[in-house]
Amino acid sequence: MKENNINFDFANAVELLALTEETGMSIAQVMLRREVQVFGKPEEKVLSDLMHSYNIMKNSTKKALNEDLKSMGGLLGGEEKLIMARKDKNPVCGSFMSKVIAYSMGVLEVNTSMGLIVAAPTAGSSGVIPGVFTAIQEEYDITDDQMMDAMLVASAVGYIITRNATVSGAEGGCQAEMGSASAMAAAAITEIMGGTPSQALDAASSAIGNMLGLVCDPIAGLVEVPCQKRNAMGASNALICAEMTLAGVINHIPFDQTVDAMYQVGRSLPYELRETALGGLAATKAGCNLCSKIFG
Repeated sequence: MKENNINFDFANAVELLALTEETGMSIAQVMLRREVQVFGKPEEKVLSDLMHSYNIMKNSTKKALNEDLKSMGGLLGGEEKLIMARKDKNPVCGSFMSKVIAYSMGVLEVNTSMGLIVAAPTAGSSGVIPGVFTAIQEEYDITDDQMMDAMLVASAVGYIITRNATVSGAEGGCQAEMGSASAMAAAAITEIMGGTPSQALDAASSAIGNMLGLVCDPIAGLVEVPCQKRNAMGASNALICAEMTLAGVINHIPFDQTVDAMYQVGRSLPYELRETALGGLAATKAGCNLCSKIFG
């Protein structure tokens, strides 16, 4: 069947996998053709836009290493430098994972000091994908063309989630933000490291499953604490899920069903645990004291 006769739009993972099987394409290739078909853009324009976003992502992982940044609420500043200072001093997680942690946390320093980031899938979870992508490109000398494939896979997964559930912490808790970001990164890394489309979506399913039920409880209502550390967790989780999947560890729940479960769990969370700063860590004595200190 000629490509011109194929509708490359898809509503869920089942339809995406069907397209990859019908065409013999990767998720990245299907997503690229979807963007061309749905939005009427040439491939070169889609890829140049993605490269622009990726360059912003990479820059946002390094800015806090080169500048002294302070968050608007005063709760963040200097964390990336602290992690990187330990990277070559027998770090518990190894130098590669230390870099992933540092980069993902650094993006939140940029975001909370009103710097330029890519809010993918959200500003609060904006450190996960850049942290994973930048570190793994450096670690394995991956080309920019391959990283554009990673961006396309992440986009496909994010698109499915937003179409069928939510990436909003106010609607679905932190599991919707951080879980989605982690799933996007996990799928992307799995595919560019040699995994099949099915494996990529299995890794994404595992990533969300590992974060199911995570609440959104920002101290003082600011996207600073505990958000920064959860970006490090989301990035680490993505790599863990990619590694398990590539090793052949079975994922038992299909991606679409995991996304639906995440959405239902999010709808079941009380409003105090959905970005209102009325529950969780935000409602602790220490959290309330920090809120009073910030706002008076």
